[in-house]
Amino acid sequence: WGNVGPNTIQGPGLAVLDFSLVKDTPITRISEDFKIQFRFETFNLLNRSNFGTPVRQIFDGNGNLRGDVGRITRTTTTSRQLQFALKVIF
Repeated sequence: WGNVGPNTIQGPGLAVLDFSLVKDTPITRISEDFKIQFRFETFNLLNRSNFGTPVRQIFDGNGNLRGDVGRITRTTTTSRQLQFALKVIF
């Protein structure tokens, strides 16, 4: 089993920048409490690739040596996402 301690493998860093803009517009002709809210939100604004940890399993389920040991084969976050919303508050 080896003599390496737990949690000794460190993967790539993780960084995500989310951003949001909100604009409230009161409409007093209808009611004093009535307003329309416009929202713009973006997730992973800089579109940074956040890679997962390397594959640590050496053998597959049949006891065969895996060919992707030590390789990074996935990302941990999604790509950039933009979202617009219009909300009516009354």
